[in-house]
Amino acid sequence: AGLFRMLFKKLTRDVYRYLQKCVETHKEFNLSLAVKHQTITNGLKYSLATGNWGDQKKAMSSKAGVSQVLNRYTYASTLSHLRRTNTPLGREGKIAKPRQLHNTHWGMVCPAETPEGQACGLVKNLALMACISVGSYSAPVIEFLEEWGLESLEENAHSSTPCTKVFVNGVWMGVHRDPANLVKTIKKLRRKDDISPEVSVVRDIRERELRLYTDAGRVCR
Repeated sequence: AGLFRMLFKKLTRDVYRYLQKCVETHKEFNLSLAVKHQTITNGLKYSLATGNWGDQKKAMSSKAGVSQVLNRYTYASTLSHLRRTNTPLGREGKIAKPRQLHNTHWGMVCPAETPEGQACGLVKNLALMACISVGSYSAPVIEFLEEWGLESLEENAHSSTPCTKVFVNGVWMGVHRDPANLVKTIKKLRRKDDISPEVSVVRDIRERELRLYTDAGRVCR
């Protein structure tokens, strides 16, 4: 949007200059000559081809590396390029920790595919069986919870009986008395495709919490 705005301003400036010139020289204004359609097209093409996001004449002030040319050598190299992740750290440092895999990366980040040299460990790739969630509406999940015995916080304010907190996308929706049965039912509905297959179910027995996620941008395996 910012790039288009800049190119459109350039187009309007060119039209204004042409109109001013026509007034000064007493010539008839020709719209087809005033509007240079290549201004926006060539500007967008240049930015997408080079990755320099900004004015072509002011290359020093423009952002670099916004777009990249997709690797098309083989199908495997295309997949690898699409699933690449970059850690925004300096390549010069010899810090080992950011280059290592964390325990939470299990099944999500490939432990073998990483470049050699300075970028080793900083450029990682998603595992082939991992995917990024698109996101779905949380309303069907909340409706199901209300039908299956979810108690609101107001009802349970002074209760001393043990219960499990239920969170949907980080929001505390209420509490439930039978979390084991609830988790079993949600997983059954997910397998039947009654709720989105991307819905994540996490039961933390120690903290007595049940966390459900339907938002976009999660790495699923």
